[in-house]
Amino acid sequence: MMADAFQLGSQRPPIIMNCQQLAERLALLQPDSPPADIARLCLLILNSGVDASTLEDQSKLATALRIVNFRLESAADQHAAMAAELDTLCQDGPVRFSPDQIWALLRAVKVQSQLLDLYTDQPMLV
Repeated sequence: MMADAFQLGSQRPPIIMNCQQLAERLALLQPDSPPADIARLCLLILNSGVDASTLEDQSKLATALRIVNFRLESAADQHAAMAAELDTLCQDGPVRFSPDQIWALLRAVKVQSQLLDLYTDQPMLV
């Protein structure tokens, strides 16, 4: 019955790549990446808001991959800097927090929320 509807001139639904197909294409683009990294990239690309039906196009997939890699590297750099700042803060010992230390803690929470935003399709903090 549904096949008849498509024959009567209605448009075909877009073919959307599944995760396995996306992983295979990403593995071709990044052959040295371990499977866990490929799985992470699949999740990040699909949660980035890109239209999954456009990922069949090699150039659009490569663009999505560059954007996701940039966002991931940026978040990792921010996380590393914040971790170093928090480590320094912890070495001060149990003293009263100064305003600068409180701001460092608030920035750390924001950085953590940005990392979570990468892996979900909803912002953690507004």
